[in-house]
Amino acid sequence: MRHAEQVMGTVVSFEIRPGDESRHAATAALERACTILHAADDTFSLYMPMSPMSRLRRGETSLEQSPPEIAEVLGYCAEARRLSDGWFDPWAMPGGLDPTGLVKGWATQRAAQVLEDSGMAAAMVNGAGDIACFGRPETGRAWTVGIQDPHHPKRVLRTVRVERAIATSGTSQRGEHIYDPFLGVPGSHALSATVTGPSLAMADALATALLARGATGVPCVRALPGYDAFVIKARPQLQHR
Repeated sequence: MRHAEQVMGTVVSFEIRPGDESRHAATAALERACTILHAADDTFSLYMPMSPMSRLRRGETSLEQSPPEIAEVLGYCAEARRLSDGWFDPWAMPGGLDPTGLVKGWATQRAAQVLEDSGMAAAMVNGAGDIACFGRPETGRAWTVGIQDPHHPKRVLRTVRVERAIATSGTSQRGEHIYDPFLGVPGSHALSATVTGPSLAMADALATALLARGATGVPCVRALPGYDAFVIKARPQLQHR
């Protein structure tokens, strides 16, 4: 079963293998997963002036008065800031607190978890480069993801086997949305950064941090249990494999 959902300013695609579950059960699980994504958008979107995140950012409400999902995401953000040596820091963003560098991965991960908890045999949920998966695809092999060449988007530089999560952050998609938290200005030291690991929320944040920090941050990510990382620098070739 395949599906594409327009949400969070992008398209989130689903590939679901129901296994022993009926198509009706798979459809119901998909609807619940999509509801999770839209709820995340309603809660965290900074383009919605009255979203709980926007109101918290302006100081109109407290964390205690906000939906519990905000505290959960900010907990991930604090951990990602620590693990990245401060290169991922939503509290240092221009305009105030901005956790959107982690939210899409977190929401995509939650959508995939709904499918897994509903008994689906396998699924891949792709939130525009932030991918959560479980089980095995129809072929019986591991899920694989191609890493694009930033200079030539139709060219695949590397194919990666993914067990749970992979996140790729690139300047071609994010441009000046990447900030150096230490200088407080837009900037990056890589064209693309990819992180694999058990948590998509954390992989998303760490990929954003690597894009800002560059290849010097790869050992920091690889030191984390279950995580791997690589960046693509100025020339169209993989660095730090």
